[in-house]
Amino acid sequence: MKKIFSIFLFSSIISYSFAQTSDEKIVSAMNNSDWFALDSLYQTEPKDSISEFLEIFSRCLIGNRLNRPDVSISAFTELLNTQSENLDLGNVLNSSIMFAMDLSRTGENKAAAEMLSSVLNSVRAHLDSTTIVGVQQSINQYEALSKYNPYKITFEKSLGTIPFEVVPVGPQKNNSVLMHLRNSSINGIDADVTFDTGAGVNIISDSLAIKYNLIPLEASSTVGGIGMQNGSYAIAKELKIGDVIVKDVPFYVINITTNHEEADKYVDYFNVVVGSELMLQLKDLTVDFVNQKITVPADAPKRSQVSPNMCFSSHMNLLGAVIVQGKPELMNLDTGDASYGYLGGKFFENNKEYITTNCNLDTVRTAGIGGVQISECYRVPNISIEIGNKQVVVPEMVVKIQNSTNAIVEYEGSLGLKSMMLYNKVRFNMVDFVFTAYK
Repeated sequence: MKKIFSIFLFSSIISYSFAQTSDEKIVSAMNNSDWFALDSLYQTEPKDSISEFLEIFSRCLIGNRLNRPDVSISAFTELLNTQSENLDLGNVLNSSIMFAMDLSRTGENKAAAEMLSSVLNSVRAHLDSTTIVGVQQSINQYEALSKYNPYKITFEKSLGTIPFEVVPVGPQKNNSVLMHLRNSSINGIDADVTFDTGAGVNIISDSLAIKYNLIPLEASSTVGGIGMQNGSYAIAKELKIGDVIVKDVPFYVINITTNHEEADKYVDYFNVVVGSELMLQLKDLTVDFVNQKITVPADAPKRSQVSPNMCFSSHMNLLGAVIVQGKPELMNLDTGDASYGYLGGKFFENNKEYITTNCNLDTVRTAGIGGVQISECYRVPNISIEIGNKQVVVPEMVVKIQNSTNAIVEYEGSLGLKSMMLYNKVRFNMVDFVFTAYK
């Protein structure tokens, strides 16, 4: 599925230059959204060579982008209390939004709502109405969640097991597939749930929210995909997936039709979607494509010193470091992409002569929240991808001629479900933020 959640993009993080070499490296990593480099620099550069502001801001971004709220929450507190003179309006607001997000991830929804409300009141006079509405929507969601205990998880055994099936979707000629979780129910009623790592929030259609007796909350929702779609916010008191039970699960209640006749034939495959928000709470998921099951240990691993190879983008896409044709690329890890995935304009430009000489020009239609997008592309055979020294050859991957014009390009494409299925297993360690593939 096209990415389902968005936050405000950063304004330019730093626009001036520092005399110190360590600061220059850190600023470069921030402005290039290279969170792996930022993490490495923060660990290795002498602390007395990093300015106080950048030392604090580094911890904020590392914690938010690499899922270390224990790092970022204290850092954001320090940033807003001691470094306000070094932050412009955009960065005050964006830092507050990330701060609230990390508080919510740790269950501190009341604190998230109060902090974000305080910041909004202090800068409201300088904001346009659209921005105010967006921030207020987040405040309302956190306030609504504060009355519940979201994502309280119960395991029947020491290792949770979630069976799934790979189901065909779309025109038969495309051989597209999705993962549907078996033995699933919502509030005791059997449910057909799609597992979509490219979805930043949980999604349910309007009609099924009523069928499964979700509790409406006093908050609205806005979901971004191909376009934008407004909806409501609700809680499922119980989500059962396999032998794992999750209490108080928040859902965005959205009309997921695209107003495109062909695409809407397959909309029922996405009536209930769970994504990376749930994955963060499950903490460690191994997807076994051979035996068609996801396993989740009841006792999550402790964070180790291993270097991460996953991060979040500014729009909360779950990204992974993948070697493509021998070169490192950052790819959206998206089981909701029912194809092998795609590569973007940078890959096309770097390989233009070979692609235009050996492959045929085509178009690809991408359906998502808010509509359908048509892009010119080439279908390039035998693309080599490598994850953690485990290499496979993708039979064919779409290469788009141009990247999307409506967003900052932070990654080079999407690694779809069919590409992941070329491996026997893949593991999402959401504690260390490490993506591993097994052959």
